[in-house]
Amino acid sequence: MKKLSTILAIGATAALTVTACGGTNSGGPSTPNAAPTDKVLHLSFLQDPGQPPDPDIYYAGQGLLLTTNTYEGLLQYKGGTDKAELQPLLATEWTASPDNKVFTFKLREGVKFHDGTPFTSAAVKASFDRRAAVNQGPAYMVSDIDSVTTQGDYGVTVTLKAPNSAFLDYLACPYGPRMLSPEGLQKNGGSDHAQGYLTNHDLGTGPYTLTAAEVGSKYELTAFGDYWGTKPYFEKVELPVITDVSAQQLQFNNGQLAAILHDLPSSAVQSYLDNKSFANYSLPTMMSNFVYINPKKGMMTDVKNRNAVMQAIDVDELVKQTYFGRGKKADQIYPANMMAAEYGKQSVTHDPSVLTQVAAGLPADQKSVTIGYDSSNPDNQLISNLIQTQLAAAGLNAKVQAYPTSEIYGWIGGDGQAGPEIMTYLGWPDAPSPYTWGHISWDADGGLNFFGCSAPAVTAALAKGLPTGDNADFSTAGEEAVKTGCWLNVANVNDFMVAQPWLKGVEQAHVVTDPNTLRLAALSVG
Repeated sequence: MKKLSTILAIGATAALTVTACGGTNSGGPSTPNAAPTDKVLHLSFLQDPGQPPDPDIYYAGQGLLLTTNTYEGLLQYKGGTDKAELQPLLATEWTASPDNKVFTFKLREGVKFHDGTPFTSAAVKASFDRRAAVNQGPAYMVSDIDSVTTQGDYGVTVTLKAPNSAFLDYLACPYGPRMLSPEGLQKNGGSDHAQGYLTNHDLGTGPYTLTAAEVGSKYELTAFGDYWGTKPYFEKVELPVITDVSAQQLQFNNGQLAAILHDLPSSAVQSYLDNKSFANYSLPTMMSNFVYINPKKGMMTDVKNRNAVMQAIDVDELVKQTYFGRGKKADQIYPANMMAAEYGKQSVTHDPSVLTQVAAGLPADQKSVTIGYDSSNPDNQLISNLIQTQLAAAGLNAKVQAYPTSEIYGWIGGDGQAGPEIMTYLGWPDAPSPYTWGHISWDADGGLNFFGCSAPAVTAALAKGLPTGDNADFSTAGEEAVKTGCWLNVANVNDFMVAQPWLKGVEQAHVVTDPNTLRLAALSVG
């Protein structure tokens, strides 16, 4: 982690890799290289976002395109870089007290909410209060706020109950508190703090407003005419849900989609790397592909067995087969671009003979395990199949099973019996502080701790590091997490995107902390 200041830079070594190739392609009913003249941007979701685009509820992946383009927070991160560097957004200036407990903000003037009301300091407390009241996954980011006091319409002081070195990260991250119209919340609050209203409307200040949200079918964004910043080039963004990856690629290849932003399978990655008719981008993220082991089920209740399974997994082979051109083997238990390379090391020696010995001593009913993966992630289907083969060679009877995202999140807080023994999962931090990743993944009540694995030494090290942001404490937490045998970071994964060659601004529109999405207002044609 790091000391908080006006500019945060998280140490990262990955370079921004951009490959863009022009050309022609007449293989479809329309011409892929023809830029639209109607200022409508055609994108798509591979699956429905799965949660309403309500910034105090949404906590998954694909729908970030909706929440981050309709809502704005006080701060944001710089685009087009592999470092999480804080920038002004609805706050133009800010300071943090030496003990990371009191934060002051000067607010931007002349901003309007999408309902036409002005953005003032009153919105800060109303937005924080609403997040706490809704009390969904990202509510923890405001749970330690003790008071919010205003200094006129454009000054705010936030005082925390205890020092928190991650607080500015919370405000800037893609899942952080967004500013919502106080009048809109009051008018549409009903009995659920406007949760029903925000399933198909929005109350943000962003460059786009939500004009359609038909679950499982389509979403639509329209440029906000009174936006305070640079007006977007694209006046409308259409986002159908195309659940078949082949159909999605066909529409892109035929020029019906401007880009594919996420979840291309490795076979498609190779084809687009070889195809000079389209632009392709491998952009730095904090995404990592993890193996989770369920400590509450079957043979995995024994830490010795969990570690044996980890040792049987040939990580080099998984990365070679799956992430060529857009990822590399992970050396840290933390996601990429978060901590300097010397921290949070994971040392798991590949030695399948350890599991072979374990398996030989197990009763028959203990040798059968299920390897699960999120049904929206074709890469993890491949990785799960490869792990199945590796574990079979060591003596386990492994089967692979797909689970929808909603079911995976349903395991949180359970007894572990509904989930598989092993799961492959592409994850990323909700904020780039190492504390946030450790908390959501390794604390017993964490929002990504699907199987409830934890250890007192992990929680203690995270708590020790939170006030000051000391990397050494977070490194200790990571090392203790590795010892549990519940987590293995397989690969640090880039955002691989393909686009029509006329779509400009993709690199600048991408933010290292915000996977599967772009800042749409930064895109144009050329």
